[in-house]
Amino acid sequence: MGRVAEPDVSDDDAFESSFVFRARRALLPEGIRPADVVTRGARIAAVVEKGAADEPDAEIIEVGGDLLMPGLVDTHVHVNDPGRAGWGGFEPVMGAAAAGGITTLVDMPLNSIPATTSVAALAAKRAACEAPVLHRVGCAFWGGVVPGNAGELEGLARAGVRGFKCFLVPSGVDEFAHVGEADLAIAMPILARLGLPLLVHAESPAAIAAVAPAASADPRRYTTWLDARPAAAEVEAVRMMLRLCESTRCAVHVVHLSAAEALQDLRAARARGLPVTVETCPHYLTFAAEEIGDGATEFKCAPPIRGRANRERLWEALRAGDIDMIVSDHSPCVPELKHGESGDFVAAWGGIESLAVSVAATWAEAQRRGFTVADLARWMSAKPAALAGFGGRKGVIAPGADADLIAWNPDAEWTVDGRKLPHRNPVSPYEGRSVRGVVHITVAGGEWVTGHAATPLDRMGPSR
Repeated sequence: MGRVAEPDVSDDDAFESSFVFRARRALLPEGIRPADVVTRGARIAAVVEKGAADEPDAEIIEVGGDLLMPGLVDTHVHVNDPGRAGWGGFEPVMGAAAAGGITTLVDMPLNSIPATTSVAALAAKRAACEAPVLHRVGCAFWGGVVPGNAGELEGLARAGVRGFKCFLVPSGVDEFAHVGEADLAIAMPILARLGLPLLVHAESPAAIAAVAPAASADPRRYTTWLDARPAAAEVEAVRMMLRLCESTRCAVHVVHLSAAEALQDLRAARARGLPVTVETCPHYLTFAAEEIGDGATEFKCAPPIRGRANRERLWEALRAGDIDMIVSDHSPCVPELKHGESGDFVAAWGGIESLAVSVAATWAEAQRRGFTVADLARWMSAKPAALAGFGGRKGVIAPGADADLIAWNPDAEWTVDGRKLPHRNPVSPYEGRSVRGVVHITVAGGEWVTGHAATPLDRMGPSR
């Protein structure tokens, strides 16, 4: 890679260090070109022609043939800490994020104990985040909307959450109850007044109940799980959320869309000017139901991975701008909860660990469909940054923006070995899969991501 010097981030003045990242290829707002990117402290100070930076006190980092681009922003990460750190707490999550080029993550409010549904719970979450870890990436938080916590929403907003998350179906953990239309009719006007988005796990419990599998259904068959969570459940839930969005004017973000059938309603809603955004995930864009073997519970997630034709419709929706962004939905658990020995899809935990591999898996599939690294940066950096209220600060290499950068080789192919991934647990649906892109440098807030404590972004305010 031709790096001239390894920066010393061990001394107390490292946060105010100055670097010049000298790149033959830098992804800038106007396109890819050679550039010197100058950072001072936590911000990008200047972007000039390659070799033109005049910074005598700065350390020069020769990026060589790697591509320098904005750090990735992942707004859908389940850290599980405090309370379930054994599933994957801040230490392994931030290490995996750094390895995968993610310089900012936003933590989901569930799977930790307590769930982030009150100001006191947010304080516990923040304390867990501030504990010393080996890797430092930016961390912010979503709050939760659950039945009966409407009185906590304004306090959570004042305490710095970037928005709120709810489930329309059981979440899988007792600490985070799902909501119905009556609960949302109370909460959404509050969020609209606060100007914060509501992130929604959009599956209809009624549609799921209507197709409950027969007692004789084989729990080892992937089709048993797939048929139990039909596309109609997503469609019905999205339609309800669009009605509430229209009546309350609360911004709605549909998380982990898997059913392409819901896109028509979402497209029509945006045409009417409704404040709606949509994400999907690497696993929905990579895998197909037809390829998932019986008993392969490492593939279980909710909503489920659907068929090949559906996958290609999701890619076309990204091309058309009907899906805004790609985020990981990193949701780890201890291996025994995946029930790998029995292969029981019904009993297995529904979640996929993917932080370290999400960009490489996505890029492998995107490139073969003719997309560019600019598309990738828009989906996995700029758009998630905007959702979390960091637009203009993150997701761009420009003077004044946060010094969140990665240097990576998008042409390097590698085969996933779950035992070598920096995840808490080795169970991965990507096992043995060829992916594309290796991250060599991750810089978050002007610091090399090594040997520093995580710092919650919501505590820092707009100037970081």
